[in-house]
Amino acid sequence: MTALHENAADLLSHGAGDAPHELLRFATAGSVDDGKSTLVGRLLHDTKSVLADTLAAVERASLAKGFDGADLALLTDGLRAEREQGITIDVAYRYFTTATRSFILADTPGHVQYTRNMVTGASTAELALVLVDARHGVVEQTRRHAAAAALLGVRHVALAVNKMDLVGFDEAVFTAIRDEFVALAATLGVQDVVAIPLSALQGDNVVDRSGRTPWYDGPTLLQHLEAVPVGEDPAAEPFRFPVQYVIRPQTEEHPDHRGYAGRVAHGVVRVGDPVVVLPSGRTTTVAAIDGLDGPLLEAFAPQSVSLRLTDDVDISRGDLIAASDDAATASPDLEGDVCVLSERAIAAGDRVLLRHGTRTVRARVQSVVSRLDLETLQASPYDQALVLNDIGRITLRLAEPVAADDYSRLRRTGAFLLVDDQEGSTLAAGMAVVARCTED
Repeated sequence: MTALHENAADLLSHGAGDAPHELLRFATAGSVDDGKSTLVGRLLHDTKSVLADTLAAVERASLAKGFDGADLALLTDGLRAEREQGITIDVAYRYFTTATRSFILADTPGHVQYTRNMVTGASTAELALVLVDARHGVVEQTRRHAAAAALLGVRHVALAVNKMDLVGFDEAVFTAIRDEFVALAATLGVQDVVAIPLSALQGDNVVDRSGRTPWYDGPTLLQHLEAVPVGEDPAAEPFRFPVQYVIRPQTEEHPDHRGYAGRVAHGVVRVGDPVVVLPSGRTTTVAAIDGLDGPLLEAFAPQSVSLRLTDDVDISRGDLIAASDDAATASPDLEGDVCVLSERAIAAGDRVLLRHGTRTVRARVQSVVSRLDLETLQASPYDQALVLNDIGRITLRLAEPVAADDYSRLRRTGAFLLVDDQEGSTLAAGMAVVARCTED
């Protein structure tokens, strides 16, 4: 599924004969009945991203439900169970393009039991679109989604104060909700919050500016999505390259060829750069970089390339090639924040698999350190099992050293998964906090 999303991203960012578009990945999040499906449907409809036959089918289904006009929520609630229950229960990815930018939208559920799906959708997002019902304001699920977005390193948050038509487009209601959420986000370390008053049902301030909010002088939702900064400057980050595959063609023309294929996770690499191979710690130099269309002088995130090195170093899938002057320390101990995604709890003593980049190692949960209290937004000491949708901090002892970066600094090489060592199912998504070398 990940590969499918990457291919879709490539198609979006390179239209036929057009210059490449900037790409923004963003995730929606909101409590139940905040109007999220309607908002996503409105966004797709008003940007003319819906095919005529799809819209006609939605209009027919809306008429059968007794709805006056097209129920735009039906554009996004694609599963039969979702349509029947009127709720979103799975992550659905929507793709659309404007003249300015291309978008991948992760439409995530609002029910508390599907918080894990929100974590999945936000894990690659640069912006979180958090909905709040203007009648109810900030609720516990709003706080949960804000906390998850902050932990996942989502840099930008757009607060959509929806259903403003049901409170008479009252500026005081909007201001109170905005101020409460901005204070909440600041507590979580999120500084970039833009609040927008809107009505998804009627289209106010979604794509077109509303005449019913003369007191609001900020952007519409689409204007903000088109303007928010995207991407990282690879030159500002240290080089990281998880090895996916070792290439040894063993041909007469290239009898000694050995390349290491993968995708640059962070930074820039150039021919002649000194690098270190982790976890072994062997140092060497980049001799050549091979791209899809031939040799390159440099490569940068997120390009997929093959590296050749000057020395014959023992490297296999799962190893990490990094900048020799700024590399993480490979350690058998790892501490991190996790969000539990499975019905199986996470408890001290549990044996699991840890997946970090292209590397998989056996691990044991040494301790549960704390759990996030969603009322106070404070991490309280905790020594019990973490259960489904809990967010907490744990320590792990690994069977083999892993070179994890601090997640707050480098998102891709600071992320990890905990996997059931018997069934292979994903137990938790993790964000490395400390990678330290300690020996018993």
